[in-house]
Order: sequence, then structure tokens, then C-alpha cells
Amino acid sequence: MKVGLVSFHSFFYQGGVKRHILSLKKEFKKRGVQSKIIVPRRKRIENYGPDVLLLGRSFPVTFAGTQGDFCVSFNPISIEKTLREEKFDILHFHNFGFPLAGQILEASKSLNILTFHANLEANNILRLFPQIFYPIKAITNWEIDGIIGVSEPILKYFKDFKCPKKIIPNGIDLKEFNPRVPKIKRFLDDKINILFLGRIEERKGLIYLLKAFKILEKKFPNLRLIIVGEGELRRDCIKFTKENQLKEVYFEGEGKHGEVSPYYTTADIFVSPAIFGESFGMVLLEAMASGVPVVAFANQGYKELLKKKRGAFLVPPKDYRALVQKIEILIKKPHLRKKMGEWGQKDAQKYSWDRICDQVLDFYRFCQRKKQGL
Repeated sequence: MKVGLVSFHSFFYQGGVKRHILSLKKEFKKRGVQSKIIVPRRKRIENYGPDVLLLGRSFPVTFAGTQGDFCVSFNPISIEKTLREEKFDILHFHNFGFPLAGQILEASKSLNILTFHANLEANNILRLFPQIFYPIKAITNWEIDGIIGVSEPILKYFKDFKCPKKIIPNGIDLKEFNPRVPKIKRFLDDKINILFLGRIEERKGLIYLLKAFKILEKKFPNLRLIIVGEGELRRDCIKFTKENQLKEVYFEGEGKHGEVSPYYTTADIFVSPAIFGESFGMVLLEAMASGVPVVAFANQGYKELLKKKRGAFLVPPKDYRALVQKIEILIKKPHLRKKMGEWGQKDAQKYSWDRICDQVLDFYRFCQRKKQGL
């Protein structure tokens, strides 16, 4: 079996879909499953090694409070040539980038699987103009042989899809994310470290955490807020920090070499104030696997991941005062932080990549049999 993992998100930056694809490829290799990654080029010069094929171009677009990619190939012959040479048995698409997805599907002679990661909750444009999604539905019914949703709410967009559908959540690398990862020494003192990790954009809601931290810093002198990530609102958030004279706020960028696991183990509390559009919550799972208690806004994806789990507090989106209340509980109760961290770590074991990979491979085989009429 040879699998082509197709991304419609540039690999030039960090991102949840990129981490998902790289982890899935790593698990495939352990099992002797051949795979290569297909990804559009964002910059003129990019090189990710022989197992990453650069196909098409990616142009950044801001849409519904987040950054996405407009993907296209100006040389369709290169698509046909690549697929002919690689002879993939399966093309596994991750999200759906226009018009490149259609261009690849038109040339594909493989089994075509789609994992849809995006939750279109609270997308005003889509709600006002639902016909925007019609081409995706039409193309999936035309060429896709099976759909994976990383959470239940995602599959509702494909309720009329005729071929197999399955919920397979994101996975977690428990060797990379666990409480034994060495901490960042410069942040080890008597302060309580609160961590934000994610893109600094409207959808991720960092401004609400900064407003909460403004209140908390006045009550507790031993707090520190560590911010890991980049994005178009970084400058605005830094401006808010300076204007409000927030003393212990550290903007770390993407983190050294893109490594984020030491930030989790350094944190005492992880906060994700994403206001909408989360399909699953990879950062929550990474924090839980690292043994860190979680406070987050109750968007649809986070509610799906954290239902019946005791390692996290959820509060209404945009309600930064409710965020203050939950963070304050954890500041005052170190024993509760420890207990919630243990509960979260235990829950995270269910999402180990070896388990998730088995589910993906089983779904491939099921769809192959279905297509062959077996």
C-alpha cells in the first residue's frame, strides 16, 4: 500500500493539520506503509526532504477570523506527471483547498479519502450563503470514496454523502507530549505560569485572555503569562499589553525550532480562549497529555472533546470574567491543578497515534472493499 497525504495548508508555518499529517506519516512508517506528502508551495524556495512533494501554489487568505490558503496549480500537467510516477494506491486529502483539490481529484486514479478538519461553526458568510459549500459537496459525491471527520459536528456537513463516513479524532504523540519533557529553566521560579499556544488571530481569542490577565495580575503578584504563536493580531495584542502595563507577559513567537512541548510542561495552567470554529482542540489534548489543567471557552469543538472529562474547565465564549473565575480557582488550589492534570493525562492516552493510525488504516481497507463491491 502506498499513500499520498495531501495538505492544502502550507508547510511553511506551524499548524494543527501539518502536525496531524506528519504524525500520521510517522505511524505509517512504523507499520511499513509507504507514504509521501503533497503540499502546495508558499515561498519560492522550500525544501522539506524527498518525502514531501511540492505541488501547486498556496496564497494566504483571511477568512472568518482565521487564516487559510487559496491553493491552485498553474501547471495541471505536473499533477498528472506526479501521480503517474508515484502510483499511489490511496490519496488522503486533509481539508479541501480550491481549486487544487479538484485538479488533483480529476487526475487521480487512486482511492480518494477526505479528512475534514475544519469546523465551520459561527461562520457568518457560510450561514448567509450556504451555497458556497455546495461545490465541496458536489465534488465529494463525485470523486471521494470515504470521509473522516475529526469530531461528530463536522460530519453533519456531509450528511448526504453516499459513501462511508467515520469519526476518527486527532491523535497525540505521547512521546513528545508528556509530563517528563524537560521544563524551560528561565521560567522556573515562584511564579505561576499561564500558557497560551496558538495563532494570534481573531478566532483564537487571545485578547480575552489578556483582559482576564489584566484583572488577575492585580490580585496575584506571582503570575506570568507565556504566549507561544504568531499571527496578524500579534501587534495589537502587544499594544494592549503595553497600554495596560501588564508586566509579566512574554511573547515567545513560534518557540525554539517550533518545539512546543517544553512550554506545556513549564505551564501550571493552560488556557485556550478560542471563540469559535474549533473542530477538535489539539492544543487541549497536548496540554492534557502533558499533565496540565485546562481552562477554555466552550466552543463547539472543545465541548465535543471535553464532554465528561474532569481535566478542564469550560466557560462561555468571550466571557473573560468567567475565565478569570476559573483561572483563579486553579491559582488558589495547587492540589486541584495536580488532580486535574492527572485526570487529563489519563484521558489523553485514548488518543495515542498508534490507536488512531489503526483506525485510519482500517477505514482505508473498508472503503477499498466497498468500492470493489466486496
